[in-house]
Amino acid sequence: MSRERAIAVIDSGVGGLTVAKEVMRQLPEERIVYVGDNARCPYGSKSPEEIRAYSFQMIDFVMKTPLKALVIACNTATAVVLEEAKADLPLPVIGVIDPGARAAVKATKTGHIGVIGTETTIRTKAYERALLRVQPDLIVSGMACPPFVPLVENHMADTDEARRVVRETLAPLVGQELDTLILGCTHYPLLAPIIQEVMGEQVTLINSAEETASELANQIAAIKSIQTREVPQHLFVTSGETSRFRSIAEEWLKCPVQVEHHSLEKSFQS
Repeated sequence: MSRERAIAVIDSGVGGLTVAKEVMRQLPEERIVYVGDNARCPYGSKSPEEIRAYSFQMIDFVMKTPLKALVIACNTATAVVLEEAKADLPLPVIGVIDPGARAAVKATKTGHIGVIGTETTIRTKAYERALLRVQPDLIVSGMACPPFVPLVENHMADTDEARRVVRETLAPLVGQELDTLILGCTHYPLLAPIIQEVMGEQVTLINSAEETASELANQIAAIKSIQTREVPQHLFVTSGETSRFRSIAEEWLKCPVQVEHHSLEKSFQS
């Protein structure tokens, strides 16, 4: 009997754990293979060529495992490579931008939506395009927040330094009368309590993980594969330091995780 095909989740680091956690909640019988490129995180300040190369190194790595679907959990990678990956790969490929945009449109009452993300995500206007496709009369305010990912990757999300950095970074958005704010990087939900405090309770924060997992469930519903009654054995891979990754992953997922280190550069052939 062949092993149940897995769901791959790839990210620039630990941020995609927010998506993996939601996939585990909505699809508890599915096995996850997670790859975080922590050694080269953050992606947001890198060139599109670098982002594409690194993303396809992760894709090449996970494609060595029998898969039923791939989730590009990194917003920056989604903005750069989603359409190419969809065209090239023989399986469902889901990004996080369109699901997040749909969730924000459902949530807004005033039609003024903010988006915070990496420099590349904001520069490409990927969220703005996705939002306006759903509702053309929206007001969209985007802002890059480069300091946020290092806070999360360095396990500093619940520190006084994080509170200071978030407060100073988001100051230009406070008072803009937006009522919905998309956390346009999967690292940012780990800073959500501080972001909410800074923006105020009147602002609804959108974490695209729930909508992404729902879209994944819909896309794989028709895929027939062997089901087992065993608890799925998830695998977490990092190109960086395993101990730090494991600490953050276990804190966020509330369960023990198996972590392996792999050098992703060796996985890619251009």
